[in-house]
Amino acid sequence: MKFNEFDQTVIEMLQDDPAFAVEYIKGAFAGLDEENGEVLFLLALRRLVEARGGFSKIAAETKLNRETLYRTLSERGNPTISTTKKIINAAGISFAELTN
Repeated sequence: MKFNEFDQTVIEMLQDDPAFAVEYIKGAFAGLDEENGEVLFLLALRRLVEARGGFSKIAAETKLNRETLYRTLSERGNPTISTTKKIINAAGISFAELTN
């Protein structure tokens, strides 16, 4: 998956600052009810996955096929709560942190 310069900057910030990563995902989660909120949440999850080791690593930790993970986090993806929780947990964030 190719990322532009802005995406790379965000990914680096997510790698370097765990507190920022939590707030970033919380913000995307809180925005789900907004216009395009679901697409933006999936984009945030893609960036988080890249920051936390990439698709292969997160796929292995979640026991999801790498291609399935790519499709799940695509603009047309529709991950279940269970899959979303697995991805967030594999990235080192508790799902409960999204609501605190």
